[in-house]
Amino acid sequence: MKKILLTVFLTAFLSISLTTITQAQQAGEGVGIGFMVGEPTGLSLKSWTGGNNAFDVGLAWSLGRYDAVTIHADYLWHNFDLFSEVQSGSLPFYYGIGGRIIMGDNDAVIGARVPVGLNYLFDNSPVGLFLEVAPIFNLAPETDFDVDGALGVRFYL
Repeated sequence: MKKILLTVFLTAFLSISLTTITQAQQAGEGVGIGFMVGEPTGLSLKSWTGGNNAFDVGLAWSLGRYDAVTIHADYLWHNFDLFSEVQSGSLPFYYGIGGRIIMGDNDAVIGARVPVGLNYLFDNSPVGLFLEVAPIFNLAPETDFDVDGALGVRFYL
């Protein structure tokens, strides 16, 4: 079952990526594909819905306490005014709500995420950097608290 879920997610991730490869866009528009390093470490996809909102999806490997594949999906709100004094580019603060599933050898771990972070978007460039911390309330198979954190880069298509 875990392999099937992973295959479905990878297929969806790649099909979204390939259908948007028409031309490079400025960071903060369209779909960004990249990687994140931290807990977990892996692939990151961000799709701007317009204005200040975006969907964020990650497919990664937990190098910490789980040693397993993790998938997360979040809906994000961005505040571009908080750090408006940036000389070049923009540095929105963002926050959101989402979920996470960890698929290891044992039972799947399912939790709710509340990510917060900073996303540096370069002027006239398809590259964006991000730093994120996500407190997590695990709901199954038992309830407990966890935290994810990552530093990453995305290329916007």
